[in-house]
Amino acid sequence: MRFLGSKSSSSCNWVQHSCLAASRTRRTWQSTRFTRHSSSTTVHEPATAIAPSAHDLRYGYYDVILPEEPFVWGTSHIIPRGVPPLIARPPYASPPAIGLDEAHPDKVRPAATEHKLITDQGDLVRLREAAKLAAKVLQFAGTLTQVGRSTDAIDAEVHEFILEHGAYPSPLLYKGFPKSCCTSVNNIVAHGIPDDRPLQDGDMVNVDVTVYLDGFHGDTSRTFFVGAVDEKGRDLVNITEAAVEAGIAACGPGRHFRDIGRAIHELLRGRDFCVSPMFTGHGIGREFHRRPWIYHTLTDEPGVMEPGDCFTIEPAIIQGTDPAGFTYPDGWTVSTENCARSAQAEHMVLITDSGAEVLTMP
Repeated sequence: MRFLGSKSSSSCNWVQHSCLAASRTRRTWQSTRFTRHSSSTTVHEPATAIAPSAHDLRYGYYDVILPEEPFVWGTSHIIPRGVPPLIARPPYASPPAIGLDEAHPDKVRPAATEHKLITDQGDLVRLREAAKLAAKVLQFAGTLTQVGRSTDAIDAEVHEFILEHGAYPSPLLYKGFPKSCCTSVNNIVAHGIPDDRPLQDGDMVNVDVTVYLDGFHGDTSRTFFVGAVDEKGRDLVNITEAAVEAGIAACGPGRHFRDIGRAIHELLRGRDFCVSPMFTGHGIGREFHRRPWIYHTLTDEPGVMEPGDCFTIEPAIIQGTDPAGFTYPDGWTVSTENCARSAQAEHMVLITDSGAEVLTMP
């Protein structure tokens, strides 16, 4: 996904944000009301229980994900996993590109992000194979989202699975990202870096995988339930899946790209959900991210879909009506400001002469 930016984490002032206040309330409530066990979904309720907060009643019960203290800035302390030399790497992960700070627009070649159509039949075969593998990897990742398993352990298995299929994990070393997939838990909107926190009963985790196979990228994601997730969490994931489907239904030759955001907007209208404006979908093919940028919100973008356009639709849907988010000290992980939960789903769409083909359906 393309990141449009958030509030800066260049100082520690944001630590005083309402997210911490909400998490303190929730942690006190959880520790008093019930205890979760990694080997069981049983909820134990002591006789003495404090009343739930307004935040709990609106958004449900779950663990809030916050950066560990003391804060570590950046990701230079995280050692990337190795990739055998026989695995073909995308240009950004190949010497001398490694270490280049692509986060600055003036260091990115314009040709790398220009709008391109994929019409060559050989290229379309390779594109479909990359997307098919991405869908297979995501299915595999879903089997790993279990109580007690850390997201870093998931990343390790996803990494090996991708290598075993002769592909490269596209997130690894992209703009310095240190892992092979993104794992975003509960209040994390996107770009969560896999770590050693064990998944808890009641968590929701989005796993975002991208593979680079035979010169093309395949990109997809889904939010998985870990153990027994409460009704509000399940409602969030259901509306997120519906948002992706609404966006896909708005696609076809001659349709405006802005129709995607309008369809998602209409779906969410009058509901206690909103879509994050911080992230967009993106064109994909030989490049990981390129034009067209796919906005999931209302815009006046003038572009029109043509046969050969390939892009992702990947709305991040947030509980409530406040879509604001901010970035943690690692420079990647983005949380909702009020600690409400977020869910995301993603598919690759190819525009054909007769309609739209979803490339990443399992």
